[in-house]
Amino acid sequence: MNQATTTIGQANPTAIIFFLAFVSLTLGITYWAARRTKTTSEFFAAGGGVSAVQNGFALAGDFMSAASFLGIAGLVALSGFDGLIYSVGWLVGWPVVTFLIAEPLRNLGKYTFADVVAYRLKQTPVRLAAAVGTLTVVSFYLIAQMVGAGNLIRMMFGLSYEAAVLIVGGVMILYVLFGGMIATTWVQIVKAVLLLAGASALALMVLARFSYNPLLLFQEAVKQYGPETLAPGKLVSNPLETISLGLALMFGTAGLPHILMRFYTVPDAKAARGSVFYATGLIGYFYLVTFILGFGASVIVGRGTITQVDKGGNMAATLLAEAVGGTPFLGFISAVAFATILAVVAGLTLSGAAALSHDLWTHVVRKGQSPEHEQLRVARLSSLGLGLLAIVLGLLFKGQNVAFMVGLAFAIAASGNFPALLLSMAWKGFTTRGAVVSMLTGTLSAVVLIILSPTVQVEMLGRPEALFPLKNPGLVTMPLAFLVGWVVSILSPEPEAAGRFAEVRHRMHMGKEEDAVAPAAPAAPVVPATPHN
Repeated sequence: MNQATTTIGQANPTAIIFFLAFVSLTLGITYWAARRTKTTSEFFAAGGGVSAVQNGFALAGDFMSAASFLGIAGLVALSGFDGLIYSVGWLVGWPVVTFLIAEPLRNLGKYTFADVVAYRLKQTPVRLAAAVGTLTVVSFYLIAQMVGAGNLIRMMFGLSYEAAVLIVGGVMILYVLFGGMIATTWVQIVKAVLLLAGASALALMVLARFSYNPLLLFQEAVKQYGPETLAPGKLVSNPLETISLGLALMFGTAGLPHILMRFYTVPDAKAARGSVFYATGLIGYFYLVTFILGFGASVIVGRGTITQVDKGGNMAATLLAEAVGGTPFLGFISAVAFATILAVVAGLTLSGAAALSHDLWTHVVRKGQSPEHEQLRVARLSSLGLGLLAIVLGLLFKGQNVAFMVGLAFAIAASGNFPALLLSMAWKGFTTRGAVVSMLTGTLSAVVLIILSPTVQVEMLGRPEALFPLKNPGLVTMPLAFLVGWVVSILSPEPEAAGRFAEVRHRMHMGKEEDAVAPAAPAAPVVPATPHN
């Protein structure tokens, strides 16, 4: 296959039909969900009524972004075995979420991870610092998704970049603004099913050319590109760079606000653990499939053709779909990739809206005294504002290399969110000042060191060398956030916070009082425990 035979860049009727069908289905879901979204709890957490299996699929749908589908397949196609470093790093983060985060988060919080950090600390400074980290992660993630959407639709549907960004932003605003978490959850479930089905079908069509034997596929890759295509070290050869990237990917997963928010949608901690179990299985399977897609693209399409169409290799999976299934299958895979971006952007927007409405407005501005109708109105206005911001950012960053922004989002999540979250649950001596300094130090140091890194200084600005040698700052910024949180807490003890640690430990393991109440005879209403200011 060569570039002359591809229809990428031209309007694809099949892709447009599948895209319109997906949008129609999801707008129908949004209409159904809007009639069931009357409270803040339903808007942000689907009323806690999502089952473990449903939340597992939604978690997978929220996490498997276009970077996972298009990016990893492209990395494997161009770099061979080393392309798996991102998928392995992301996947290894899920056991961390399972054993350290899921159950305590569900038992201690309400809508955001700041609920957990602020549970026994002073509300205002902690929530302000947490909101800075959350909105920074969400902003950089949104840029990457919106620019990715614009480029994808420009190449797949023959539309202009600006039209694609407006379509993604407009449809996503409808999902979140009217349907809230109920609509977003079902959009993510539908997207996960479509993505898993599409990737599986594509992998089977590739393996059919090699007698359904992956070893024959790998042998062909070795024949075409040499044995180094199955050896590590081509993409990341510096050991410190490898460790730094691994830390950011693994612990960043446990600090992403839109992922953490999903644990509040289930009825109890057992369902939270179960949903991570299902999500891990689905995501692990998906990454195994992308391995087949990457090698299939390198062998069937060819690395030369892949880089001609897109220098970064992001069109490898779509080129492969066209090569093995023709233009109609290319259209289906293109529409699935577009659905992937829509679902992830909706989840990101909702988590940003929760930080603005729940953390900043309700607890900082209104000191926890905001009535229900006001909270819901502010939540919807926040969603609208973030949706418009996503469109503006997508238009502003047109043509930019945004790959580093995904790495930055994970580095910030691992440095700004995860240390404070873990210390607040595990250390009695953790204080308000320690939490604030840890979150701000992790967030700001990650941003500064990325700006000083080779990714920005050398690759983007064309300078001969960078002030900071590592492309990903996780190796420096994550330990730094832990260190400053520990030192500042030691220097500024907070007896009241330490005194409530036993209450935190009990609730972490036993759950909320309302979760533990058995459906027996009518009794006096249970008053849930509320954090002290």
